[in-house]
Formats: sequence, C-alpha cells, structure tokens
Amino acid sequence: MKLLLQLAIAVYVLNGAYAQTENFWTKKADFGGLKRERAVAFTIGDYGYVGTGVDTSETVLKDFWQYDPIMDTWTQVATLPGSQRRNAIAFAINGFGYVGTGMNTPTATEFGANTLDDFWQYDPALNSWTTKASFPGATGSGIYFATGVSIGAKGYICGGKRGPNNYVAEFWEYDPATDSWAQLPNFPGGVRYQLNSFAAAQKGYFGFGTDQDIYRRDIWEYDPATNQWTQKLDFPASERSALSTFTLGDRGYVCLGGNGGLLGDLWQYNPYNDSWSVKADYGGSNRKNAIAFAVNGKAYVGTGKGYSGKKASMYEYTPNTVLGVNDYEISVAVYPNPSSDFINLKYEAQRFQTIQLFSMTGQKLFEGESVKQIDIREFHSGNYILVAKQNGGSIVAQQNIIIQ
Repeated sequence: MKLLLQLAIAVYVLNGAYAQTENFWTKKADFGGLKRERAVAFTIGDYGYVGTGVDTSETVLKDFWQYDPIMDTWTQVATLPGSQRRNAIAFAINGFGYVGTGMNTPTATEFGANTLDDFWQYDPALNSWTTKASFPGATGSGIYFATGVSIGAKGYICGGKRGPNNYVAEFWEYDPATDSWAQLPNFPGGVRYQLNSFAAAQKGYFGFGTDQDIYRRDIWEYDPATNQWTQKLDFPASERSALSTFTLGDRGYVCLGGNGGLLGDLWQYNPYNDSWSVKADYGGSNRKNAIAFAVNGKAYVGTGKGYSGKKASMYEYTPNTVLGVNDYEISVAVYPNPSSDFINLKYEAQRFQTIQLFSMTGQKLFEGESVKQIDIREFHSGNYILVAKQNGGSIVAQQNIIIQ
C-alpha cells in the first residue's frame, strides 16, 4: 500500500500539481517526555501541548509538555492533576485546553484499574489546571478509548469503552460557558472504540475504530447547527483503529493507525465535495496510537508505537496549498459513486479543459475534454482518482472514485 500511495502522489507531481515546497514531512525535535504511546494533544495559540500516555516501562503518565514550533523545543508545563491516564480525550476551546476520561493502568484487568470520568481545564497564561464537571456518560462510570474534538465553542466526546467487551455509541456535548454536559443522538455507526475524529467547516467527522475487533472505515458527519448525523463517503484506504487526525484550514487529515499491521499513509478530506485525496506518506516509521496537533498551518505528528516499540520522534507536515484553495470553489460532482458501469460528471465546463482518471498505481486510464460520462466497465474493482485540469494544465479539482 505504501508504494501505491507514493506512486499516486507522483502522478500529481508529474502533472505539475505539487511544488517541492508543499506536501512533505520534516523531522523535528523528539518529544520532550521521551518515548510513549496513547497520549493526548491539543493546540492553544502558537503552541502544541502533549501529555499523559504510557511509556516504555508500561508506566501510565500524567505529565504535560509544550511545543514551540518556531524554536523546535519542548518545555514541561504543569502536571495534570488527578490520576495518571492513557487513552483519554483532549481538545481546546477559546484559548483553554481540556483533558479528561481515560484509564489509569496499562491494562483494564490490572489490579487497581479504574476507568476515569474526571475533566480538567488548562490555562496557559497561569500554567494551571482547574477541575470541571465530570463526564456523565457511560452510566457515570467513566470511559476510555473514546474520541474528543471541539467544534466552534463546544467540545464533543464520542464512543469509547467502559471495560472488557463493553463498548458504547454515546455522543456528548460539553459547553465550557456553563461547565455542563448534554447527551446528543448516539453515533449512528454503532458501538465503537479506538475511533477518531476531526472538525472541518464547522462540522465534526467521526469514524474508523473497531467494534468486537472488526476494523472500520466509515465516516459520519455531525452538524451542530441541526443536531443531525449524515453518513459520508467511506475512507478509500484500509480500515483502521488507533489512528491520528488533524485539521489544517477547513480540511481534515487522517494518518497512521493499525489494522493487524501498522500504517503510514496520509489522506486529506474535503468536506465541501465529500472527497478524499492521498498525500505524502508519513515522514517517520509506521505506527499507531500517535498524537497529532496543528499550529499555524502546519501539523505535528509523533510518539506512538511502531514495530520496534514506542516512539518519541516527531514530524512536521507542510500541506499542499493548490487544491486547498481551489477545490471547493471549482468542484466536480461524480455520480453514482461507487459504480460498476458508468460514472456521470457534473461541472462548469468552461472552468475545465481536461478530465483524467488515474489508477492508484499512477496509470492514466482515461483522458478527455468536456466529458460528462465515463465508461468504467472494463476497469477492475478498486479505488481511482479523477482529476480535472484547467487551461495551462494545473489541477483545480479531484475526486476519489470507487469502482465495484
């Protein structure tokens, strides 16, 4: 899979879509808290914050560290009060960080194991933590392996695990203005843990994970304005859990994770046309249970567990900006998708000169002008990439196509 993704990226390079200064990873200073996995991260202003997790001695931690991207340095900050924890949730709202839930031992069956429901606010100006209303979900017994994300001025917690073979599909909203929780409609994908989420264009996107050891790749959009869920296009690559996500601009990104093996690919999600595009493979080794955060238009991904054990390495991702600016303003609607015989295209013909279809190995399978339908009956089942070019040859839109 890694080779195929690299070849797919090469298609765009050869066609002039990407410059050498975009869509690449750079090695940064190792995490200051040393090797660990199952930690949490959030962003406040110009800094990233990382803490909790499990180290190489299988000790569960509660220390926290601040990362300065300009100086490429780590500074230890105030330790999280309460219990040590792993597989907690974290997000930031209006200049404050929030951390809560989790498990206080390396395994749920270990003596003294407790699922946690406490919730804490971090103030970077005071470098201090304040206790907040405990998470009331999961019958009030706490949760771990859930996912948390902020959308606008509120935070959201989805799914998780209460204990061995005890999963939930609950979905909760936290309002920092009133320090209160409200239960919302359950996650439609069913009970789930080791799932993940990101926010884009004022909506939340939740999915992946596993239930009863079945890996998933479905994606569900939650709209706070309507309090409704909508299923979106499935993630076009491998099912996975324990992955990492981040947001740059109004695009969501998915990378790493595990599905029996360890993964290292990176994909971008466009919420405006419900499409996925492959990006540069992660700069370090394949891993799962890593952290990710974004600061000033770049993302930072690291720690986690690889084939050789826990990691402290961190990498900075510099995104591609060509499609990030234009692809929701100039879009191609593709239907039906998936399809097994024909795909129909709807777009403003005067905006495009050429339509192309590529396989994930980089082979160009189709090219035409002013095309409104493509016959795909002779193509093998799988994932493909549709590219639209304007005069001059620059790519201005792309869509992932699934052929059944």
